[in-house]
Parts: sequence; structure tokens; C-alpha cells
Amino acid sequence: MNQWWQWPADQAGGRASFAVIGVGRFGSAVITELVRCGADVLAVDLNQRAIDELRQIDPSIEARVVDCTDEEALRAAGVLDLDTVVVGISEPIEASITATLICKDGEGTRVRQVIARATSDLHEKMLRRVGADRVVFPSKMQGQRLGLELMRPNLLEQLRLDDRNSIEEIRVPSAFVGRTLRDLNLRKTHNVSVLAAGPSQRLTVNPPASQVLQAGELLVVMGSAAALEALPPE
Repeated sequence: MNQWWQWPADQAGGRASFAVIGVGRFGSAVITELVRCGADVLAVDLNQRAIDELRQIDPSIEARVVDCTDEEALRAAGVLDLDTVVVGISEPIEASITATLICKDGEGTRVRQVIARATSDLHEKMLRRVGADRVVFPSKMQGQRLGLELMRPNLLEQLRLDDRNSIEEIRVPSAFVGRTLRDLNLRKTHNVSVLAAGPSQRLTVNPPASQVLQAGELLVVMGSAAALEALPPE
């Protein structure tokens, strides 16, 4: 079993490492994407059944039963030694607030970034008050997308143009692989405009309609939040 408490955040075998507190639907989605992208993930939850279910999905994931409101328990598990912690629990809100506070201000903590899940505007305000660096709402950002952004911090995440429209970089959905932009006609079928497409290091700006999309490539698309969220998942 990996000794997480001995790993500085930037030296965990040379790979990115994260802790995720709470392995419900949101937390599990974050974990799955992080692992798929090659990260080391420490998953903790108070519920033994949730931990067992996660281990069944991927036995290689380091998963432990931990009370996230207990500073010593989080420290012993190694959570406070990692650079980024995702607090995926939402209820009770006292637990998510306490976990966030411990990760940010616990004695000897090495955590530099806490991303916490909120369920209301008031919950968001409280999380920010205790030090959360970023607060997300599952209805606004799926766990999979958060995991992807955490693993690719130097790539475009999202550029808000106004209250309704944004530019986002996404991976080519499996439903689009092998098809041309002309065939997909995303402006008509999904009400989004394609600004660039191709491999991450060789994006083609304003790509031709004949360009064929390949698995693992990127799309830079512009549209309303609703239209972007409605695009097929990877």
C-alpha cells in the first residue's frame, strides 16, 4: 500500500497527485478522470460502502475510510501532504466547510489549492470565507470536466465572453471521431461555432469543413453555456 504521508505533493513518483474528499457521484467522476489522465489519487470518505464501491471500479486507487472533520485523521491519511484537494462532499455543509478549513489552515498542511463543491450561494460564501480557492457547482461543472482541467492546467479552460456565452476547449467526443466538421455541422446541430481543432500542440485555427476529427484531439468551441454543456460527453 502506498505511503501517501511520505510523498511531497510534487514528488509523488514524478506524477501529479491529488486528494479527493467524498467519493459520491461528483467525487468519483473527478477521481476517474484524474486516474485516466495519469495522476495519483488518494480518495477518502466516511462511508465504508462508498470506498468499497470505488475499489471495485478500480482496485489500484488508494481509498480509505476517513472522517474529514478530524484533522488528525486527515493528516494521518496523507491528505494534508498533497498539493491539491478536491472537497467533493456537499452535505452536511458543516463537514465540507470543516474539511476545507483543515486543508487550508491545519497545522503543517502542504495543501496549496482547495477546490470545494457547493450546493447554494450561501454555502459558496462560507467555503470561500474559510479559504477555498475555487468553488464549483455540480450543475455548472461536472466532475469529469474538473478532473480534466486539474490535469491540464496550462491549456484553455474557459473564457467567458458575457453572462451567456463562453469559449471552451474540450476533447473530441467519441461521437465525433472519424467525422468531418462538414458532416457534424455543429453550428446547426448544437448551436456552437468551432474556432480551432486538432492535436493539442498543432491546433488548426478556423479549420476547414473537410477536417476529420480524431480521438484524443481537441476542439475549441464557442457558444452559450447551455449549448456547450449539451455537447456529447467524451
